[in-house]
Amino acid sequence: MIKAGLAHVQFETIHPFLDGNGRLGRLLITLYLCEQGILEEPLLYLSLYLKTHRQTYYALLQDVREHGRWEVWLDFFLTGVRDVARQAHEAARAISAIFAEDAEKLSSLGRGAPTARALHAILQTRPLLTIGTAAELAGVTFPTATSALARLLDLGIVEEVTGKARGRVFAYRRYLDLLSEGTEPI
Repeated sequence: MIKAGLAHVQFETIHPFLDGNGRLGRLLITLYLCEQGILEEPLLYLSLYLKTHRQTYYALLQDVREHGRWEVWLDFFLTGVRDVARQAHEAARAISAIFAEDAEKLSSLGRGAPTARALHAILQTRPLLTIGTAAELAGVTFPTATSALARLLDLGIVEEVTGKARGRVFAYRRYLDLLSEGTEPI
């Protein structure tokens, strides 16, 4: 973690590109942690934390450059890692709870439950689906996918978001809302 924090300051100081240095520098933190085996998946992204604390972030980067105050920077950086990791853990728990709650609703469907379960599993990785994509990914016919999505709609698991008769898109709204929490523009 310390090496990631040190590398980030060095990258931002070098500032090798005309545009995108900040975004790339923040992304490199996560990629470095994955490469080192600290993260299995790139699930820790400090960008929002650093943007939220932008003035402190820039001031601390400048303090390292001008006065060598690495310890203060690392304290800030590691606090950010801790905070973001906690938020990610809480979000993962909330997502798991939504998935379990919605899966429980499917047990009432009788014969339609297997296809609805298959679509529910697909929605966990693709929270926006058309009927055609749902049919293709679940390996069922278009009418079967239509029926299963109608059941998910009736149970309040998905929401139709286009308002169209054809080319409808269904959203796993509670899941998307949870994923969007805290990502509003600063």
